[in-house]
Amino acid sequence: MKPLDQRFEATWADLLPVGRDTRSGGYRRFAWTGPDAEMRAWFSDQAHSRGLTYECDGNGNQWAWWGTPGPGAVVTGSHLDSVPSGGAYDGPLGVVSAFLAVDELRGRGVQPVRPIAIVNCVDEEGARFGVACIGSQLLTGALSAEKARQLYDADGITVAEAMRTAGADPNDLGRDETILERIGAFVELHVEQGRGLTTMNAPVGVATSIWPHGRWRLAFRGEANHAGTTRLADRRDPTLAFAAAVLAARDAAETHGAVATMGKAHITPNGANAIPSEINAWLDARAGDDTVLERMVNAVEEAATKAATDHGTTVDVTRESYSPAVMFDEALRDRIAAALGDVPVLPTGAGHDAGILSAHVPSAMLFVRNHTGVSHSPSEHADDEDCVAGVQALSTVLEELACT
Repeated sequence: MKPLDQRFEATWADLLPVGRDTRSGGYRRFAWTGPDAEMRAWFSDQAHSRGLTYECDGNGNQWAWWGTPGPGAVVTGSHLDSVPSGGAYDGPLGVVSAFLAVDELRGRGVQPVRPIAIVNCVDEEGARFGVACIGSQLLTGALSAEKARQLYDADGITVAEAMRTAGADPNDLGRDETILERIGAFVELHVEQGRGLTTMNAPVGVATSIWPHGRWRLAFRGEANHAGTTRLADRRDPTLAFAAAVLAARDAAETHGAVATMGKAHITPNGANAIPSEINAWLDARAGDDTVLERMVNAVEEAATKAATDHGTTVDVTRESYSPAVMFDEALRDRIAAALGDVPVLPTGAGHDAGILSAHVPSAMLFVRNHTGVSHSPSEHADDEDCVAGVQALSTVLEELACT
C-alpha cells in the first residue's frame, strides 16, 4: 500500500474537478444536481472498491459499512455538498478522511469489534433549498418530511421535484429509527472554520460545542416605480428598511460579541432604474448562547420594522431554521482527546451534522487546521500534511471506539 500522503493526494484529486467554477475557483455542488450526483457516485465507488456494504437511506444519506450494520456502530463522515462558490474542504475532507482512516486500520491489521460506518449526509449546507442539514434533520425527525418536500429553490423547484429528477423517492423521507438505533457514536472530521488551531499551533483539535445559530427571512415590500421620475417623498422603497436591517445586524453582533450576516438577497424587479417592489433577504446570526442570539434577532427585527414604517413599507420576519447551543458528549470528547494525546479543545460557530445528531446519539468532532481561517470561499485551504494528520487522528479514534 502506498504511503498515506500519496493516497490522500490521489483520493483528494478525484474530487477537485467536480462542480468547480473555473473563473472563481470555487465550488457549486448543490443537493440533487449534476455535480452532487457525481459526488454521490464517487462515494458509492469508494465504498464498493473497498468491499464495504453500501446503502442509501430514504432521506438520501449515503452509508458505507465495514462489518454488519447493527447497533453500537461507530459512524464517521461529513457531507459532500457546498455553498455557492464554496471551498474544497468544507465537508469533503471529512468523507475522504473517513475512507482513508478505514484503509489505515486495515493496513495495521486491526479488526473492529463494532461496526464502522462512513456517511455522506445529504444537503448539509442548505445552499439550494435554504435549510441547513436537511439530511441529518430528516434522519432524526428535527425536520418533518412534509415540510422538507415543500421547500423550494430559487427557480421554484421543490425538494420533492428535485429528488424525483435525481431518481430518489421523496415519499421515503422522514425519521429513520432503524438507522438511529444502529449509531453508537458519531465522530465528524471537518476543516476548522477559523484560526483557533493556528493560534494553538496544532494540526488537529477536538470540538467542545457549537454556538446556537439560525436563519431568518426578512420580506420587505414596497411599491415598484421609476427611479428617475418618482420624487423621494412619493417613494415606498423597501431598500431603506433592508439597509437599516443590515446595519442593525452588524451593530447587534458588535454589541453582543457575536456574528450576524445578511449575505443573500433577492430584489424584485432587480432593475438599475427601478425602485424595488420587494426584497427578500436572509439573516444568518450566531452567538455564544440562546439568550444573546434572541436579543440580536429582536434588535434587527425592531430596526427593520421601524424603518419600514417610517418609509411607508412593510417587513415580515420568518424563522426558517434554528439550532440551539450544542455541547458535545463530554465522555466521548474526553475519551477522544485522551486517545489523541491531549490535543486542543475548542468551540465553533459553524453548524454541522454532528450538532444535529448530538441530540440523539453521542457525538464529537475533530478539526483540521486551516492556516488562513477562511471558509465558505475558494480561498479555504488546509495543508496536505495537516490533512494527513487528520486522517491519522481519525484512524486512532476509530480504533479506540470500535476496535477495543
